[in-house]
Amino acid sequence: MKEKTKRILYLIFGWAMFFLGFIGAFLPVLPTTPLMILALWGFSNGSETLHNWLYNHPKFGPSLQDWDKYRVIPIKAKLTAVAMISFSASYLIFFSNIPDIALIVSLGLMIFGVTYVLSRKSHRPPGANDDPSEAP
Repeated sequence: MKEKTKRILYLIFGWAMFFLGFIGAFLPVLPTTPLMILALWGFSNGSETLHNWLYNHPKFGPSLQDWDKYRVIPIKAKLTAVAMISFSASYLIFFSNIPDIALIVSLGLMIFGVTYVLSRKSHRPPGANDDPSEAP
């Protein structure tokens, strides 16, 4: 695949994740920060300018910088993730008619996701600057 085509695909992915994340800022069902992290990744492979714009964005930049520098997931994001995953798991268990193996795999992935999210730090480490752009 040509380099230019790859960059365009990364940009399309980045913009799609950005718009979903932007919608998630207003709807509690969509997790804004993980979608913005994916958008940042897409932009980093497609356009340095867009990557820098999102990374330094006044609204989304601080949480992206916290993730980049400290691997921090704020408590609000953790609670939202656990609530949405719990809702999805409940729906699959009680209201879906998927094969048992698909249910087991889905629940296993959800448990992995919850474990990962809850195992990340909720705050910057002690001594870290209040401004994430000035972190070491």
